[in-house]
Amino acid sequence: MSTSAQTGTITTRVPARLDRLPWSRFHWRVVLGLGGVWVLDGLEVTMVGNVSARLTEKGSGIELDPAQIGVAAAIYITGACVGALFFGHLTDRFGRRNLFMLTLAVYLVATVATAFAFAPWYFFVARFFTGAGIGGEYAAINSAIDELIPARVRGRVDLIINGTYWLGSAAGAAGALVLLNTSNFPANVGWRFAFGIGAILGIFVLLVRRNVPESPRWLFIHGRDEEAERIVREIEDDVESSTGQPLPEPQGEPLKIRQRQSISLLEIAKVAFVLYPRRAVLGLALFIGQAFLYNGVTFNLGTLLSGFYAVPSGKVPLFFILWALSNFAGPLLLGKLFDTVGRKPMITATYIGSAVAVVALAVVFGTNTGGPWTFIAVLAVAFFVASAGASAAYLTVSEIFPMETRALAIAFFYAVGTAIGGISGPLLFGQLISSGQRDLVVWSFVIGAIVMAIAGLVELWLGVAAEQRPLEELALPLTVADAEEPGEPGGGATS
Repeated sequence: MSTSAQTGTITTRVPARLDRLPWSRFHWRVVLGLGGVWVLDGLEVTMVGNVSARLTEKGSGIELDPAQIGVAAAIYITGACVGALFFGHLTDRFGRRNLFMLTLAVYLVATVATAFAFAPWYFFVARFFTGAGIGGEYAAINSAIDELIPARVRGRVDLIINGTYWLGSAAGAAGALVLLNTSNFPANVGWRFAFGIGAILGIFVLLVRRNVPESPRWLFIHGRDEEAERIVREIEDDVESSTGQPLPEPQGEPLKIRQRQSISLLEIAKVAFVLYPRRAVLGLALFIGQAFLYNGVTFNLGTLLSGFYAVPSGKVPLFFILWALSNFAGPLLLGKLFDTVGRKPMITATYIGSAVAVVALAVVFGTNTGGPWTFIAVLAVAFFVASAGASAAYLTVSEIFPMETRALAIAFFYAVGTAIGGISGPLLFGQLISSGQRDLVVWSFVIGAIVMAIAGLVELWLGVAAEQRPLEELALPLTVADAEEPGEPGGGATS
């Protein structure tokens, strides 16, 4: 299939050995060390929403207007898209572990720089590089998680990990509730400390992450099968030690793999759009739908509450906490159904169901029914459903493409889908909120509902039944196809 640098042909049972493992303390290390990125992302994205009202006030030390808050959000998302593509390619080429350490370092430096913002342009630059670090994390982290978590629980674990984004949101909002209180900190200081929270959490994640190994699946494809064997054996020993039970024999036939040190970007693009065009359409639809609605609301909720419900800037984080917790509850309570009822029916139901709830939200907002607490209550219901579907978008693209392209596939669909939905959403919401006209803002909710509903229909049409199936069954690795070409040597090492 390819003339990319090849090393040899091996037969491996590494995927089956990893998939048959019972849940253990090793998997908890993976969840804590790698899933922490979602906490950081939730903290960063909603931090701007939490402090946005303060940043528009005189005496804040920066004094942005509502439209610039939307611009800052769009710039952050642009950085995330660029970072996802750039670091995503490096992740597939140089390994999951190398990149999830590098991207976290980029994030830490940039988020500290944000705390020292003194002018809009500086704030925008710092937000771009913060987004780049987080975007790079998406590709490295999601690919590593899916390659280390057993197939039978991959769906619920992935959704819950992605859902921890909202724990970060709640933590950031709770911190902002204290830091934005002018009786505790001056108006031009508290919001700076708020961004410092992200750096503190990032250091904790970095410490835990040091104990997470490289993906054995990535290693054996890139000619490092002895290292892959060693890591899997160490994982197996650790699991047996923690559970006190012998491991069952791995199921299924071994994979015959032709190892390659690198795979070209052109070949990766062909895989997505020539070999799996229907899956490419599916990935784009899911990402565009959730990115438009989520980023539009998240980045502008603070200014919306202050401008239309007269909620003081210091009280805005309280509403964020309630909203964030409802978003985390969605994947937590619904996640298991994605492994039992199935991916296709659950993703369809969550996308279309959230669209219906957002229409109800538009009615509540447009008629000014019940004040801010009623608005937040309906918003919480809508996003309880939407959050499970949004998390499933990342799960979908991380498991339906071949292993050699996994990180860049995540990066590509995140970048393109988010560039279309995640940039246009905040800009549209920001501009309509700046108009001060309630009836115009209603249209932003209606458009968000329409985009989500369309994505749900695309899932109904093109969705893949990936529940409890090995990754290699969903999409055969490209190196397997190479190894099975006629006339090629077989045999080799077994790992």
